[in-house]
Amino acid sequence: MSDSPRPNVLLVLTDQERHDLVDPDGVPVETEAIDGLAAGGVRFSHAFTPISICSSARASLLTGRYPHNHGVLNNVHEPDAVRTDLAETIPTFGPVLREVGYRNAYVGKWHVGRHETPADFGFDYAGGSDDHHDAHLTSGLDSYQRDHGVDPEDIEPQNPVYADFADSRDLLGGTLPIPPEATRSAYNAELTLTRLEHLANTDGPFFHRVDFQGPHHPYLVPEPYASMYDPDELTLWPSDAETFDGKPQVQINYRTYRGVDDLDREDWDRLRALYMGFMHHIDDQIARILTKLDELGVTEDTLVVHASDHGDFTGGHRQWNKGPFMYDDTYRIPLVVRGPDVAGEGRVCDDLVSLMDLMPTFLEAADAPVPDDIDARSLWPALRDTDREARDAVFGEYHGDEMGFYSQRMIRTERYKYVFNAPDVDELYDLQSDPHELQNLVDHPDYRDVRTRLRDRLAEWLETTDDPIAQFSRRHLEGG
Repeated sequence: MSDSPRPNVLLVLTDQERHDLVDPDGVPVETEAIDGLAAGGVRFSHAFTPISICSSARASLLTGRYPHNHGVLNNVHEPDAVRTDLAETIPTFGPVLREVGYRNAYVGKWHVGRHETPADFGFDYAGGSDDHHDAHLTSGLDSYQRDHGVDPEDIEPQNPVYADFADSRDLLGGTLPIPPEATRSAYNAELTLTRLEHLANTDGPFFHRVDFQGPHHPYLVPEPYASMYDPDELTLWPSDAETFDGKPQVQINYRTYRGVDDLDREDWDRLRALYMGFMHHIDDQIARILTKLDELGVTEDTLVVHASDHGDFTGGHRQWNKGPFMYDDTYRIPLVVRGPDVAGEGRVCDDLVSLMDLMPTFLEAADAPVPDDIDARSLWPALRDTDREARDAVFGEYHGDEMGFYSQRMIRTERYKYVFNAPDVDELYDLQSDPHELQNLVDHPDYRDVRTRLRDRLAEWLETTDDPIAQFSRRHLEGG
């Protein structure tokens, strides 16, 4: 990559963090640690996940491949998982880094395999998982909480908000009646601090990854963070004006499926305030980790990357969680990078980039070989701010989650987004005039040429990436 020594790498990944939480013009949540990273490096304003499903996106990060090329199409812990584990025959960056001398460590959420662990992919696992997603991994949280005077069996959220179904309830958020230092987020930070001390005092470069389980729901947030943002002072988000006019029927149906039909404005505002507080709490844990790098004297030698697997609706478009919707709420992600060879301080890069691009980026940083057959491309030309041929479009896909199969594909340029919905009407948005994707223009006569051009590009992408639905969607997309 350069004549400088190979850098250490610290990857800080969150779960379902909206891109606009770290946008200065976005959701007004305080993220001083992440803002500091951006001030010392580069923030990518147009970063996207290839899929808004946890397991699938995390497998793409490991492999540099679209989900239809690595095979993890939905969440591995669900009963209807297409694959329960990522095939070990598919190259991932962990073993390659280890082969070229990196000492790899991993803390927190895994969620890429029902049986495999980070150790199967080149990482020493230090704990911090949760039973819901990674029942086969050792967590250690219970003992940690007891050491902080908390009985994990007695934790009951205060002022909870629920989604109501005919025969069950789903906890969406509430105040966590424990001190902030006893949370899972604080525990994962503590594990990371301990591991960094070890890594920094041994020879050779290191790669450390910490995966926070938040701000994924349920938004269970301790004080003072639970009350840090006043629900009564929150303004409506522009996408709250969603009417579903001209949209696929599944968008209305999914509100019932998620059990949020009956949530009122007060419920949504409380959940948004909790979500913001959750992210503030995580940012404070990130600050602890960055401070540790300073104390260990390795900040200047460490490439620090902050990203999320995908976003979160949090009521945007009147939706909850994620699902068969390809809005920027869940497909656009935060991405901030600081460290050796990263050009500029406080630079904003508008290139269209993907979460899976981190795979070859890490390998190039380590002067390690990059596989020829991946779908991703290294971010280093953008990080160094050198002449480059930036993408003019990114692509996304969706196959269904626990509700079963539902095929979608997306092409997203700087100005336009086209969504192919196999079971229903397609979508076209002009993001210049309609940045919040409220008006579906797929049948608008003034956008006929745009629609045709994007359909052709999407059909070409299906063919060139060996997407298995190419043969079934060709007739629909051609000549549209």
